[in-house]
Amino acid sequence: MTNSRQRKLGILIVSTLLLSFTNSLAQEERPRARDIGLEIGIFETGALNAITDVTGVRVGHETVIEGDDIRSGATAIIPAPGNLYTNPIPAWIHIGNGYGKMIGETQVREFGEIETPIILTCTLCVWSAASALKDWMYQQPGMGEHTLNPIVGETNDSRVNNMWADPIGHDEVFAALNNASSGPVAEGSVGAGTGTQAFGWKGGIGTSSRVLPEELGGYTVGVLVQTNFGGVLNMNGAPVGRELANYSFRDYVIPKGSDSDREDGSIMIVVATDAPLTARNLDRVGMRAIMGLARTGSSASNGSGDYVVAFSTNPSVRKPRFSDSPVAIEVLVNESMSPLFAATAEATEEAIYNAILKATTVSSTRGTLEAIPLDQLIPLLEEYEALNWNSRISQ
Repeated sequence: MTNSRQRKLGILIVSTLLLSFTNSLAQEERPRARDIGLEIGIFETGALNAITDVTGVRVGHETVIEGDDIRSGATAIIPAPGNLYTNPIPAWIHIGNGYGKMIGETQVREFGEIETPIILTCTLCVWSAASALKDWMYQQPGMGEHTLNPIVGETNDSRVNNMWADPIGHDEVFAALNNASSGPVAEGSVGAGTGTQAFGWKGGIGTSSRVLPEELGGYTVGVLVQTNFGGVLNMNGAPVGRELANYSFRDYVIPKGSDSDREDGSIMIVVATDAPLTARNLDRVGMRAIMGLARTGSSASNGSGDYVVAFSTNPSVRKPRFSDSPVAIEVLVNESMSPLFAATAEATEEAIYNAILKATTVSSTRGTLEAIPLDQLIPLLEEYEALNWNSRISQ
């Protein structure tokens, strides 16, 4: 290794450690939705209120801050234990608006399965990230010389990140995968959400979950989002975007020379469930995640890549890749899907709010993305009676 490469690696490590320390402090100071009384929907959350409430799902982040213009990262979602190539799991990729670089999409929509973890990163980093994910998979027990279909999604973080420098590669993806755990999930300006926005404010990674009552199956639905989209932010009916004068097309509605017009962008949504579902019904689940996105105020602009990767971890629907005889599976019938649809929409909506609330301000020489101002937001939500619905509204 050359001296310059050693110095660069040393700077990267130190910067990452400093950022991790700074973010850990910031995350303690920034609330999640329920910390301020923003309660979404009717179903209970899981213990962590995160995608990792679905048994077997693991999430890892690697955050990269380097120099004056690299503000990016990678987030890894490992759907289930064991070798995903030899024992893939049912999945589907639903496309709300297809302006994006979604690697692996066509094979998933052909076979209805995923055979690798899911990596989220920046737009121009997807090819390097896919190559790294391929290398990581070949190091897993039971792999031979097979072709792989890596799943990599992205959003454009170029407002504060020099994505043309291709800052996410082998080391960053390996770190995110190897750090993946089943515990609490860091949110906000971390991992693939380091440089992203939502509704013109800083956004990032957010997560939430729902657990259905036993009478409705007792299944868990978990959602993780990487936000980078625009619209007119709405929280439990409170017109936050309009009240705080930060929303898409504002310059055309109220032409005052503002720079707050944020109509374009993207979102990656990952939905996990332990309900035994086929790929067909996972597609239908993905449609309901888009409904949850719409509730927050998105209208899926022309330049927005809105993708949902939905998968089931239930052992009864996980089939071996190779079998000489038919394989029996047990799945939910269509009439049992409605509670899962509702849970998915709720968890998606709340995951987006968590991403916005937990996000911290990020700056570089390219620009600044400001965290949503809590001192203005919370009184606004109180004014519109958007808080503490679980205690205020009769069950």
